[in-house]
Amino acid sequence: MAINTCDKSNMYNIIINFPKQFRIGIAAAKNISLKPGALPFPPENIIICGMGGSALPGDILVTLRPLDVFIHKSYGLPPQAGNESLIICISYSGNTEETLSAFSEALNKKLPMVAISTGGKLEKLSKKYDVPFVKIPPPLIPPRLALGEMFAALVQILANQGILSEEIVKEVLETGTFLKSEKFENQGKKIAKRIFQKIPVIYTPKQFREIGLIWKNSLNETAKILAITNYFPELNHNETVGFWRINEMQVENEKISVLILRDLKGHPRVLKQMEITKDLIKKEGVEVEFIDIKGKTVLEKIFSSIILGFWTSYWLALEYKIDPTPIKAIEELKRRLKEE
Repeated sequence: MAINTCDKSNMYNIIINFPKQFRIGIAAAKNISLKPGALPFPPENIIICGMGGSALPGDILVTLRPLDVFIHKSYGLPPQAGNESLIICISYSGNTEETLSAFSEALNKKLPMVAISTGGKLEKLSKKYDVPFVKIPPPLIPPRLALGEMFAALVQILANQGILSEEIVKEVLETGTFLKSEKFENQGKKIAKRIFQKIPVIYTPKQFREIGLIWKNSLNETAKILAITNYFPELNHNETVGFWRINEMQVENEKISVLILRDLKGHPRVLKQMEITKDLIKKEGVEVEFIDIKGKTVLEKIFSSIILGFWTSYWLALEYKIDPTPIKAIEELKRRLKEE
């Protein structure tokens, strides 16, 4: 399979260099912080405002801090935003209208805020209103693949404010080193062949449910296919029943492929549920595969799963003989929204 024939923007090279992103993001945010006294310590909560790939850093932060982090993927601000909240607006392009709306509302309410972007309107507004701004340096890449830079910048900002420890920053850098392995690419290539011309269903433990969402998004945008995600143990109280007689009225069972991302150090009852669920689904004639999550630390487990998802989506796009980079439907939507 000729990579260059389909991969016109060289996404392959972007994924290969993904582990280097953490150092870039940390350097970009190293000296960025709010003015002394601008933020209560500790803040009541952290509100991450972003859409699509730009929201992914917040999704991962929720995995690390599930109680006080809220992800806002819409216009304005969520009801959790208050005077003692830290608002962080992330838009890789700097021109995402929902994120700009959140920025404007936070500005009007005079809430503590930091922005992260490569430039665009978000940079201009940040400079105009003296909002701390982290500029992600070029080259520009698809936002969904700039996750390492944006997440590292987010972690460094929180460390600058004393919300996260410098140990977490060090751990982020070490995670980059852990990801430098051809094993993830080779495994992704095998998974891509397995799910080719099928609808992938990605299941994860609850702790890593955001990882399932990132896999789904990557398959949507890179491979241009539909995908489904859910998490244990919740899915066993509803979705498992959906495989019964799946081939009679909806879609042939050979067109479904279930991938269960499994943390072998996870809760033993969840692991037992995974085994039983695999057996139940296979009895309905649907193929099921365990994918064991790699890594010792939580961050290693998160990002090893993410980069495996990137490689799977990339090689699946090439199986379909399509360019993995363009997102024409999203670009058309944005263009038509401007036609007012």
